[in-house]
Amino acid sequence: MKKGILKSVSAMLLVSTVMAGCTTNSDGTQNAANENQGGANDGKKSNVTINLATVNNPDMTIMQKLAPKFTEETGIGVNFIVLPENELRNKLTTAVGMGAGTYDLATIGTFEVPHWGDNKWLEPLDPYFEKMDASTKKEYNRDDIMKPIVNALSSKSGLYALPFYAESTMMFYRKDLFEAKGLTMPKNPTWDQVYEMAVKLNEPAKGVTGVCMRGLPGWGQNMFIFTQMLHTFGGKWFDMNWNPQFSSPEMKEALQFYKKLITDAGEPSPNTTGYTECLNLMSTGKAAMWVDATVSGGTLMSGDSQVKDKIGYALAPIKKKPNFGAIGGWSLAMMTSSKQKDAAFKFLTWSTSQKYIEMVGNEFGWERAPSGTRISTYENPKYLAAAPFAKITLDSINNADYEKPAIDPVPYKSSGWVSIPEYQEIGDQVGQEFGAYLAGTKSLDQMLKDSQNFTVNVMKRGGYLK
Repeated sequence: MKKGILKSVSAMLLVSTVMAGCTTNSDGTQNAANENQGGANDGKKSNVTINLATVNNPDMTIMQKLAPKFTEETGIGVNFIVLPENELRNKLTTAVGMGAGTYDLATIGTFEVPHWGDNKWLEPLDPYFEKMDASTKKEYNRDDIMKPIVNALSSKSGLYALPFYAESTMMFYRKDLFEAKGLTMPKNPTWDQVYEMAVKLNEPAKGVTGVCMRGLPGWGQNMFIFTQMLHTFGGKWFDMNWNPQFSSPEMKEALQFYKKLITDAGEPSPNTTGYTECLNLMSTGKAAMWVDATVSGGTLMSGDSQVKDKIGYALAPIKKKPNFGAIGGWSLAMMTSSKQKDAAFKFLTWSTSQKYIEMVGNEFGWERAPSGTRISTYENPKYLAAAPFAKITLDSINNADYEKPAIDPVPYKSSGWVSIPEYQEIGDQVGQEFGAYLAGTKSLDQMLKDSQNFTVNVMKRGGYLK
């Protein structure tokens, strides 16, 4: 890592715009603005209480409901501090930067884990696994966690987080609309095929858009999907010397295609459409196709979704690179400033265990079970019966090339973002530039020029370029 980069992590995270889903995670979750505290040991007397800072998405709400079972088993209370994503990251950064010990555990996105670990804000987990007795170690079965997820949550120093749920990217489509048009979705479609199908399916007079794509500016919104598209088009953000690649033909081609797809067959207001808005369009029957986070499969199958029995699934589209997809999701990590590390590790392993997944499935429905983390989940007949998206989700995660995201060699990891702290600032600004291009207020050439100049300046400031 370049000199001075770790020193910039704190400042970068404090001013960053949140990845509205993926996110670090790719699901785009946005939450209420008020902090909410709730203890799993309410009304119970515990020997120890740990503080867990978390986002308020449906999976974490289920965790909060099940936490009293952990307290009954261990006598350890769990105090949940529920925050919106941007406030969560800012408060965590402030707390761990000061070594305050305010939080013992936190939900953390895939993007942050290696940076925060290398900055010694997260407790390395390998020593705690080594201290486990043989029976507990066997019951937890660390080898059951999918290897691509483990790699994404590790750095050279070891493992720093455990996945609560993990995701990649996939294609969701309306089987009934395809049948009515005489169309067939390939298991592994190309972007050119997606464009052709989207144009045929686009019927704005009937309130149906051919495809929904994130257009809302942000490193975790339009840039999250675009970065994956860029890589499969044969492009890259940087060469091996960290020179930005906005002048490359692949970059230009990917940007032009993204705009063409949205303009000819996409949603009417792309600059205000992010993950949540696309999910709403798809679940209310107003979109024929959607390329986004695999975790959405459970949401489209549950709740008040109007398309529960009408959704088909395929791998995310490709172009030149034969795979497409990122590794994202929410994980749990232990703060180095925690004063209750042993108790925190017990909850960390309890809430990411096979036993916990079975509790969720039995009490809340198997389609709601945490996805994308354990091999055993995808061998469980109850989960497979309740989750028709399971096989494509598994294939999508295994298909995502976290270590080598581009066709050409690149100095970064992850196909959904660039794995350096500065990318949040770069991705946000380029996302705004892309938004202006989508809206027609800036030409493509001007967008590329402005993005190149901005990125060069940031990379010089970070010590990557002279």
